[in-house]
Amino acid sequence: MICPVCAVDNLPGSDECDNCGADLRGAELPVAHGAFEAVLLRERLADLEPRRPIAVGPDDPVTTAIALMQEHRIGCLTVERGGRLVGILTERDLVQKLAGRPIPGILVRDVMTPDPVVLRDDDTIAVAIHKMAVGGFRHIPLVRGGLVTGIVSARDLSHHLVTLLG
Repeated sequence: MICPVCAVDNLPGSDECDNCGADLRGAELPVAHGAFEAVLLRERLADLEPRRPIAVGPDDPVTTAIALMQEHRIGCLTVERGGRLVGILTERDLVQKLAGRPIPGILVRDVMTPDPVVLRDDDTIAVAIHKMAVGGFRHIPLVRGGLVTGIVSARDLSHHLVTLLG
């Protein structure tokens, strides 16, 4: 991704220019050519009224995390230490990292994705769709001031898009 400020080539999906520190979060977004695209570039993730995710600690047993995911019928948990996000634990993490392993004794930190991609609630829906597509994931924690404020899933976005199109 070419920085619009200093013209240095950065890694695709970078939030900040490695050279000058310029904000690159919207640099790859398309220009709206119609009403629908304009809505995606205008509406903020806060407009989706994202839910507060359920959190576990990195030192919690993975069996506790699995039970919480089953109880709440959700596909991910945030992993927090002292209210700060340190990781995310998804169904994909569990399937890929626990297959064929005995589960007792395994801790959340052993299977979580550390330092996940995050967004803010004032980021646009288009940015979230882009990040999910580039990163190949289905959940993005929303963070403000280092604290988790919500979580947005691909399902949340698809339901919202269907509403916009309906």
